[in-house]
This record gives sequence, structure tokens and C-alpha cells, in this order.
Amino acid sequence: MKHLPLILGISCLAISLSADEFTPLFNGKDLSGWDGDPALWKVDDGIIVGSCTGPKSPEHNSFLIREGAVKDFELRATIRVIGDNNSGIQYRSRKLPEFGDWAITGYQCDIHPAIQHTGMTYEEKGRGIFGLNGTNVLLDPEGGRWKISEHDPVKVDTSEWNEFTIIARGNHLIHQVNGKTTSELFDYHEEGRAMDGLIAIQLHRGNANRVEIKDIRLKKLTDAKVILFDPETTLKDAEKIERPRTNQPQGTGPIQKPNKG
Repeated sequence: MKHLPLILGISCLAISLSADEFTPLFNGKDLSGWDGDPALWKVDDGIIVGSCTGPKSPEHNSFLIREGAVKDFELRATIRVIGDNNSGIQYRSRKLPEFGDWAITGYQCDIHPAIQHTGMTYEEKGRGIFGLNGTNVLLDPEGGRWKISEHDPVKVDTSEWNEFTIIARGNHLIHQVNGKTTSELFDYHEEGRAMDGLIAIQLHRGNANRVEIKDIRLKKLTDAKVILFDPETTLKDAEKIERPRTNQPQGTGPIQKPNKG
């Protein structure tokens, strides 16, 4: 027992080193390292704020884009959305200059007030919804969707501060809210998937809203491997499904229309 203090000290050091593996992506002062429309994004009292004032501004979804591509990682971000609309964390994404300076396509962890969409696996301007909150899915080599398991949806109020986690290891993607898994995706669709790319925060057009980020941290992973598709075992007990649709593309209420004139 005389070695217990030493053991506890080593354990505390290990925990400290583990925590230090996460690198802050926001310095708490300005948008250094990020690129976004200065008319939409700012830092206010140590918080990143993106503002949509209504259906005309912005005209399209606009993104605050982090400089530099990332491959395998764990990302944690504390975010809330004020107003009847949604946001999302983009990753392994790429810019779409044909749609504007701050348009993007790629995987997204949705931050949506409708529970079925909260933390779902989705692809902006791409293959659409993969798995809703509470559903784990895989995409086969042809892009077909298969449900592999279900669990109770994670219920949160997105207008309050919540911690969203994305774990991207090879072709296995996990979304969590406050430490609880909302949806997992195994992407065997080589033609459509991305293995690295940009991180960004979405400001959704339409209903007036404000997205706020007070903490965002990244830990790069180096031990990730691509999981190979085995037609004899991968689809065992899986159920083929259609692409999930939504009747709530913005929030939970009616969509505001721009005034004529």
C-alpha cells in the first residue's frame, strides 16, 4: 500500500496527458484559423456566433470553415441553436465554390430541434440522411442503406448547451450528444465516401436563428483502419431500408417565407 500515492500520481498524470491530446480549435478571442462570411460570423464575449436574420440572409446555407483537412479524429463541440432552425458540424468535407465562397459538402452531425434528426448521420449536398437519431446503419458498396441496430433516441433541447461528439475512424463514424450515441455509420460505399476533409459549422438559411459555439476541440487518431465489406457476414441480421426523408427541413414549426417586394 505504500506505493498507492505513486500509483495515483501516475494515474492522474495519464489522465492529464490524455486530456491534453485534445487541441482547441477556437482561441476564445477571434476567428483565427477559420474562414466564414464576416457579415454572418463573429466572436461575442468568448463565444462564436453565427446569425441568420431571416429567409433572405443568408440566401443559402453558409459555413464557418476550419483551415486544413483532417482524416481520423475525435471532435467535441459545445453548441446551441437559438430559433426554430438547425445547424450541424461538417467533417471530411470539401468546398463547393460553384455555390458560393462558404458552401460545402460532406458528412454532417445534425444539430436539429426535431429529436429524430438530432445527431443523425447525414451528408450535406450529397447522399442525404443515412441514420436518424436512434438508428445505426451501413452503406453497402453500391450505396444501399441497411439498418443494423436500433436504440432509444437521445433526447436533448438544442436551444440549451450540449456537447456534440464525432468519432471518425476509417469508414466507421459515430455521433454522440452529451456522451450518448445517437447514430453510427459504417460506410462501405467507396465511390461516395470521403476519408478526409474539412471541418465546418453550418449556419442554416430560412427561419431566423443564431448558432453559438463556446468550445470546440479535436484529437487526431492514428490507429484507425478501414473495415472491409464481407458479403457473407457484414449484412447478417441487417435490414435493407430506403433513404430516410424529412418533413422538417429547418426546425419543428412552419417555414418562414421572404416578404415580396
